[in-house]
Amino acid sequence: MTGARQILLIEDEPLIAMMLEDFMESLGHGVAGTVDCVSDGLRAVDGGGFDAAILDVHLRDGEPCWPIADALADRGIAFVLATGGHTQDPPERHRAAPVLAKPYSLDRVDAALKSLLG
Repeated sequence: MTGARQILLIEDEPLIAMMLEDFMESLGHGVAGTVDCVSDGLRAVDGGGFDAAILDVHLRDGEPCWPIADALADRGIAFVLATGGHTQDPPERHRAAPVLAKPYSLDRVDAALKSLLG
């Protein structure tokens, strides 16, 4: 991957979000923001200013991430689906999105971002 990128983190577990923030710094990327629910995620997508997103499949209070995934796809912004093991397949529109399984490691996050951004 060439150059630092701005990554939006959509994760409802504070410790995991902090770990991802640290990973972004270690990988030379910036964090464009961290949000934990669909409404805040949609606002962040509308605000723009980022190159890609890491999108937790299940957000606060069991909210599915699909409205955010739709908004990202509508804008042509690449994203990784992050999951601890979701039980259903993603909607057809998002089945080709890369999946990052928990628990995360720096190497797997790096590989996932490289697959998105080249």
